[in-house]
Amino acid sequence: MPEPTAPVVVATDGSPSATAAVRWAAADAARRALPVLIVHVVERWPYGISAFPPQGWQDAMAEAGDRVLTEAAQAATERTPGIDVTTELAGGTPADVLRERAATATELVIGGRGTGGFAGALLGSTVLRLAGHVRGAVVVVRAGQDGPGEEVVVGVDGSTDGAAALGFAFEQARLRGAVLRALCAWHVPLRTVMPDSAHDVTGIQREQQRVVSERMAPWREMYPGIEVVEEVTYGHPVSALTDVSGQAALLVVGSRGLGAVGSVVLGSVSRDVLQHARCPVAVVRP
Repeated sequence: MPEPTAPVVVATDGSPSATAAVRWAAADAARRALPVLIVHVVERWPYGISAFPPQGWQDAMAEAGDRVLTEAAQAATERTPGIDVTTELAGGTPADVLRERAATATELVIGGRGTGGFAGALLGSTVLRLAGHVRGAVVVVRAGQDGPGEEVVVGVDGSTDGAAALGFAFEQARLRGAVLRALCAWHVPLRTVMPDSAHDVTGIQREQQRVVSERMAPWREMYPGIEVVEEVTYGHPVSALTDVSGQAALLVVGSRGLGAVGSVVLGSVSRDVLQHARCPVAVVRP
């Protein structure tokens, strides 16, 4: 369990998406009155285990890493002057190092790539190895993705594993003074549709609304000052969440769980939302 003063940890490699992640992390740390730890990982010699790097290679990589960290620290303080920023140059595999840092962090913020391509190439192996695989929140930010709107949106389904995502979303809404939109999208898989049976769409809609209200009730009591909008809609969760991300400051999803009608694994929803969302996405694992 991270300490109340645990830093917001953000990774940087000097890319535009990493710089966007640093700025997002700095702003969120300022809202939380927490320090920021910026981490740059220098990987081992990449051209074979038995090969030796040329003389001076490690020193050159360390110097380049120091420059990346200096620029990242400047980006953080330009966005939020006066924030407490420290940097760390670490050696190893980025996913492994960041997983260790995340264990004692309030949240981990990383950069993601732009749209297009296969999921692995799009998100990067580091994102795929961290989001949903470390406890707590992993926030993925892409370049130019400051969040076009003011609402915080959280995906709600019928599982009982979404409490961590709801807690994170409510806290983000409180920190920002924002409206929280709780979105539940449900759909009936084609394989369940029988030619001689008409689905009671109104009844299913009513049941999903009941589930959402039930999930939200304890959090509404804990955060009475937050304006909450509960939205239940028919459609695929990825499409619904991606559509609303165009007007959101932050989209929050859980890491796992079953969809409202037991048809969608939230892990796959999280992955696809990370691919297509138009605002920063927080993947929260209990």
